[in-house]
Amino acid sequence: MAEILHLSKLYMPTLKEDPADAEIASHKLLLRSGMIRKTASGVYTFLPLGFRVLKKIERIVREEMDGIGSQEIMMPALQPSELWHESGRWNDYGPELMRLTDRHDHGFCLGPTHEELITALVRDELRSYKQLPVSLYQIQVKFRDEIRPRFGLLRSREFIMKDAYSFHDSQESLQQTYDDMSGAYGRICDRCALEWRAVEADSGQIGGSVSIEFMALAESGEAELVHCACGYAADAEAAECICRPAVHKVDAMEKIATPGVHTIDELAEFLSIPASATVKALSGKGADGELVVFFIPGDHELNDIKADRAVPGFAFLTDEEMESFGLHKGSMGPVGLPEEARVVADRNLKGVPAWVVGANEDGFHYVGAQLGVDFQVDEWADLCIAVPGDSCPECHCALEGARGIEVSQVFQLGDKYSRTMDATYLDKDGKEQYFIMGCYGVGVSRTLAAIVEQHNDDDGIIWPPSVAPAQVCVLPLSSDDTVMNAATGIADKLAKMGFEVAIDDRDERAGVKFADADLVGWPLQVIVGKRGVAEGKVELKRRRTGERREMSFDYMEEMMSFVNRQMRNMPQGGTNLFASFFE
Repeated sequence: MAEILHLSKLYMPTLKEDPADAEIASHKLLLRSGMIRKTASGVYTFLPLGFRVLKKIERIVREEMDGIGSQEIMMPALQPSELWHESGRWNDYGPELMRLTDRHDHGFCLGPTHEELITALVRDELRSYKQLPVSLYQIQVKFRDEIRPRFGLLRSREFIMKDAYSFHDSQESLQQTYDDMSGAYGRICDRCALEWRAVEADSGQIGGSVSIEFMALAESGEAELVHCACGYAADAEAAECICRPAVHKVDAMEKIATPGVHTIDELAEFLSIPASATVKALSGKGADGELVVFFIPGDHELNDIKADRAVPGFAFLTDEEMESFGLHKGSMGPVGLPEEARVVADRNLKGVPAWVVGANEDGFHYVGAQLGVDFQVDEWADLCIAVPGDSCPECHCALEGARGIEVSQVFQLGDKYSRTMDATYLDKDGKEQYFIMGCYGVGVSRTLAAIVEQHNDDDGIIWPPSVAPAQVCVLPLSSDDTVMNAATGIADKLAKMGFEVAIDDRDERAGVKFADADLVGWPLQVIVGKRGVAEGKVELKRRRTGERREMSFDYMEEMMSFVNRQMRNMPQGGTNLFASFFE
């Protein structure tokens, strides 16, 4: 018999109004429905209903991880700094790493991820290729000192994540686990009823050369995506940028006075040309202090990740540093740069013979600066963030855009950590080899928020049955013994069938119960009133569609029995679990 939640005893403090600091639907509704409460900026407490949803998502994740042979462990959140120094990430990770020192002056961090610790764990235990492959995972609280926590659970400083790590003796073995994990992650998204897309991604601070993000599509998502009908999809920052800059044709380079013009939009308007016919300049320094000037199409933005790839350690010049090099903000161009400047241009400009650029003099620009005649480019590279309308790298059709919430990501790490941390095994010839590694993360608390972002309306949350705090809520509309006894009997029968049931036995008006039922998002509401009890009937309401249907007690039990038999095979997290009641 499944558990019955009695709302009269449940800690479920709902709110009538949206909290002032909540910006997006999931943040507002999770607070209003009594699922979470803010403890500090970016730190939240999960209340009973929210915790039930969280545990259901964890159960789905565990079932999928166990199903592909990954083994659950639990590692400490507190990690010694020595391990991060070994990997080289103590300084590289940046200010997001929460660092602390104990009373013995030993350095530690609160782990945002566990590559270092897991590598240290296995390097003295896995000694032979015969023990490989091995896949280990945990579900644990992580920490990241976000500069600006926002959007509730989507960008928080403390969050719950499933992280898995695999160890291999060959790329082929890694690829198999990588594919298995990717398949499991897709099934997790399906079982949580998410509309999602797998996209090519940059490995970021984790490292490695191959990565895929699983994005829940949502307008509130912080990630920009580009995708194509051919099946190609990528994070806009990871996508190869293929665009067609416009060409402003002139016979020879001409210097033009452009008073008060400092931006690309102002330049395009001044010359009555599209922004795509201009060239944007950005200056900075590499890790060695070398002066670098990037040139990109005027209608695109520089991709920081690609910039760092082209010039390791790249950082923009300050206004003072620009002045020291004789550079003019808003008027930079490739003609007349300092001799020591390294010129790196986006490869989409390679086919543009004449550029509209700054003249390296305040209030002046060049029209028709000739590539190879008036200036030279030292290096070509992919530098821009891809945008909708750019060409698909696979089929060359125009890309479309979308926004997404990253809920999970898979990485092929290679020997990035095993080499720096000297983690080896003996191959079949008895020779020491570095482990080939993969890592795989699911943002459990982010997934909860992503579900709410996709499943809500003006009245509240619409939980898919697979993750709802309970699948059915029985609403007695009166405290009359006859009504309450009937409602309790219905709840008992549904629980015996295996349904998770809540009963709103609070001493509240019917309107309050209806409003809270929609706000909390119970997938099916069974409404029990005096007239219905007298006639042996109840009213059913499906939260997803708002459909209502009156039916006899006996028919409802028959239908619930049918649904119970079908429950385990329902697709897409069971969003259509109760549809048969209303057909």
